[in-house]
Amino acid sequence: MIAKSGVFGQGELSCVSLFLKPNLFSVFLWEIRGCYKLKKNSLFKAKNLNRMADKIREMQSFFGLEVTGELNHKTLDMMKQPRCGIPDVRSYSTFPQSPRWKKEDVTYRILNYTPDMLQADVEEAIAKAFQLWSSVTPLRFTRLYSGQADIMISFAAGFHGDFYSFDGPGGTLAHAYPPSSGIGGDAHFDEDENWTKFTTYNGYNLFLVAAHELGHSLGLGHSNVFGALMYPIYMARDTRDYRLPQDDIDGIQALYGKQETSFFGG
Repeated sequence: MIAKSGVFGQGELSCVSLFLKPNLFSVFLWEIRGCYKLKKNSLFKAKNLNRMADKIREMQSFFGLEVTGELNHKTLDMMKQPRCGIPDVRSYSTFPQSPRWKKEDVTYRILNYTPDMLQADVEEAIAKAFQLWSSVTPLRFTRLYSGQADIMISFAAGFHGDFYSFDGPGGTLAHAYPPSSGIGGDAHFDEDENWTKFTTYNGYNLFLVAAHELGHSLGLGHSNVFGALMYPIYMARDTRDYRLPQDDIDGIQALYGKQETSFFGG
């Protein structure tokens, strides 16, 4: 998930005070329910309070915050950062049971386009994102223009046919599914965001977000290495001559191996 930073007053914020602040409560509820798989209707039963505190401590530890188990100011500020909608784990990681594509030739298809960018710029951003991963693995990516591809890419707002509805501007920017049949590998981008070709202060760089989400489509989870592409918080950066950080290289090569180098005699 990704949300905007904000200042919410001083001191600790308990569950009771969050009831008085619907905007903060919705962020907390999404983070705990969506990323840590607690059911919404059980959040406020006394028997679940310890479990909820454990999940808060888990998140605080992941982001290098003071581990208190309480929703203090710094924790809420981190929870409202723009981010990906996949649960957090430590270092580079893979999904449970390490799903991956069992082939080197993987296909993708762009189902629709955001009106924020020229179609050609969307296609270029997606192609560059795939190239980032193919440059360090034996994987090859081929675009299809019809039919079913391994990775289906789409832009949508709100409810869009899966179990993870988008939440409007800010919040979750995009999400993707690990390799498998059906929806596996597919990547969805929130159309309520402002997508851009370059890194700007009033939008989100499609290449950066796509490269991150395609990491999920290939089987990578999140990393807690600050600066890694698979770090769950969106960080604006110059994408000219962008190179995949070493943590991401280690992760993807753990799944697919290194790119084979050809040597030609002369």
